[in-house]
Amino acid sequence: MRRPLRWLWLSLVVIVLDLGIKALASANLEYGRPLEVLPFFNLTLLHNTGAAFSFLAEHAGWQRWLFALIAIGASIGLTVWLSRLKRGETLAAVSLALVIGGAIGNLYDRLVHGYVVDYLSFHWGDWYYPAFNLADTAITLGAVGLVLQSLSDSRRPKGSRDSRKGPSSSTDQSSSTRGDS
Repeated sequence: MRRPLRWLWLSLVVIVLDLGIKALASANLEYGRPLEVLPFFNLTLLHNTGAAFSFLAEHAGWQRWLFALIAIGASIGLTVWLSRLKRGETLAAVSLALVIGGAIGNLYDRLVHGYVVDYLSFHWGDWYYPAFNLADTAITLGAVGLVLQSLSDSRRPKGSRDSRKGPSSSTDQSSSTRGDS
């Protein structure tokens, strides 16, 4: 991949869509009141001061800064990883871009509002899955993509993994020794 950072356009798309939809949800939905879309899906405006599944949401507010620091560190680390990808690692590039975009979308909410805006609510009967948003979806899809890329890499024969790096030093040595004879 000649310019892996070009995939950051996908991160920007995720951020713009995420923040735009969150603004629409905040402007048009009444807090905590479900709007039924399908028998198993509601739009429900909720504010999450914690992390995934409202982890640490009941604490006094310090978690806002902890999760903000984690999002900043993860975004920087993943961008560095993205910049080092090789040709043919498209799934990894797309996956990293999705995670970066989702992390920054939720980071914006944490820094500006003190909570993350959630609005997607799936349920079955009386059982409700925790509400989430587009940023969370992008992070999840990106994580799944990275796992699939890792599984694909681990199943590829060792020689084909090395072929992306160019000729090996053992090939170079063998051709130079043949020229000496």
